[in-house]
Amino acid sequence: MRLAVVGSINIDMTVTAERIPLKGETLMGDNISYIPGGKGANQAVAMAKLGAEVEMFGCVGDDENGKKMIDNMKNHGIKTDNIKVLEGVPTGIAMITIGENDNTIIVVPGANGKVDKEYIDGIKEELKNYDMVVLQHEIPLETVHYTVEFCSENNIPVILNPAPAAEVPMEVVEKVTYLTPNEHEAVLIFGNELSSEELLKKYAGKLLITQGSKGVSTCLETGEILTVPARPAKVVDTTGAGDTLNGAFSVQIANGADIKTALTFANTAASLSTEKFGAQTGMPTVSEVEKELQ
Repeated sequence: MRLAVVGSINIDMTVTAERIPLKGETLMGDNISYIPGGKGANQAVAMAKLGAEVEMFGCVGDDENGKKMIDNMKNHGIKTDNIKVLEGVPTGIAMITIGENDNTIIVVPGANGKVDKEYIDGIKEELKNYDMVVLQHEIPLETVHYTVEFCSENNIPVILNPAPAAEVPMEVVEKVTYLTPNEHEAVLIFGNELSSEELLKKYAGKLLITQGSKGVSTCLETGEILTVPARPAKVVDTTGAGDTLNGAFSVQIANGADIKTALTFANTAASLSTEKFGAQTGMPTVSEVEKELQ
């Protein structure tokens, strides 16, 4: 199977501390690390580690960070031929604070903000070669919606992970194959008039709502609500867990798995990813996930 990811490429500046500081408070940090990240790149790495053939589409700056991020993806076996290197624009950066088994994240888009419609026009023929396209919200939203429209017209399945949280037009919801918000993102997209169960039934076979330690829920085509519980984990760092889940789910679906099998695999992969430090460095291989499932 061949998967295309259109999305963000960041470097994560990660600080660990005893806890996350309060507003106006200064704390002493324990450690600082510079780690490859970005929701798009994270999901691409998750897929590659799980055995998929993956190409990353997006933009970086002509700086040292951009070079490092491309080299990192190449080292994971990800195709990078269509990543655009922009002069005078910094590579995106995420500033992450980790404490008490949780995190806060501030993203400065940089080159990710230049992944525009013109860029998509330049890669359209390439996208037609892929079995599935995976998108997130760390590039301009109009670009995300434009890509969904193109994929819909060309019968290319799309998984949209609507994070960070932002509104998604209903016509975009209708055109994606799978939509994977968390509980907060689901409320922003659909409002709170319908319960989670009613929402899942309305979008059976399309909507998957992640719920952190509670697992992930969807509605099967039969009308049955399926909740796959989270695997208990010895949490070190939750950064990238959602990206691991989305990447693993994409690989399983592209391989022809049913939703229950795909979600069970993806939830296990996401849980394993929290037991190591760093978004991409913590992502498991297919053998590690299969061993855990056994």
